[in-house]
Amino acid sequence: MLTARSRSELAANLVEAERSRAPLSPLTTAHPLIDVVDAYAIQLINIRRRVRNGARVVGHKVGLSSKAMQQMMGVDEPDYGHLLDDMLVSTEEPVPAGRYLYPRVEVEVAFLLGADLPGAQCTEADVLAATTAFAPAIELIDSRIENWAIRLCDTIADNASSAGYVLGTQRVAPADIDITAIDAVLTRNGEVVAEGRSDAVLGNPVTAVAWLARKVAGFGVRLRAGDVVLPGSCTKAIDAHAGDEFVARFAGLGSVRLAFD
Repeated sequence: MLTARSRSELAANLVEAERSRAPLSPLTTAHPLIDVVDAYAIQLINIRRRVRNGARVVGHKVGLSSKAMQQMMGVDEPDYGHLLDDMLVSTEEPVPAGRYLYPRVEVEVAFLLGADLPGAQCTEADVLAATTAFAPAIELIDSRIENWAIRLCDTIADNASSAGYVLGTQRVAPADIDITAIDAVLTRNGEVVAEGRSDAVLGNPVTAVAWLARKVAGFGVRLRAGDVVLPGSCTKAIDAHAGDEFVARFAGLGSVRLAFD
């Protein structure tokens, strides 16, 4: 467990790394006593700072939602980060690649909530009842830690390595599609670079959203009507470089584009 001063210093270091695009050594190397409670506290320090500066929380993302990633990190549950309104990027305008350190893209089925979710008792049925629609999405992830040399507490402190997201235009009601069987294909500059299916996310993305609602309740947070939730990637993460154009296509759910200049 870290002191409050150490948490504040590490939060400030992450802010500076993002601003200067000069990555940090892993927090877990310099501070071997850091734990998950510390890491979420650091994340919240920086989210609150951004909100004070005018940003607005519009949802959450789930990370480490595949068994393979959990095994790699040595954990038995996902993690989460915040989505802010200033993280939403356009399908039409290229994103400046130089804004990021090590950008990657992930393919996700976004949940658009039309009602508040219960907290600690949230079930999968609650999630489906509260979800207005699914939407095609790409999450832009990045790490302020040098060369993605992260362990669990590194990524949690760093807002679960989230940097941006984009939503496609199509909306499909939960009753009109099987959320566990959506095939997804990601192309980069016209070439297929990743393929997957929505059940790669804990066997069912709904499970990830219900987990999230229960988890954040422990921090006094609720998932609210109007929130966007990214439950985890259907595919492996793919490196992005200046000039790349990504298109993610989802069976029955449409497509979404993200380009880098």
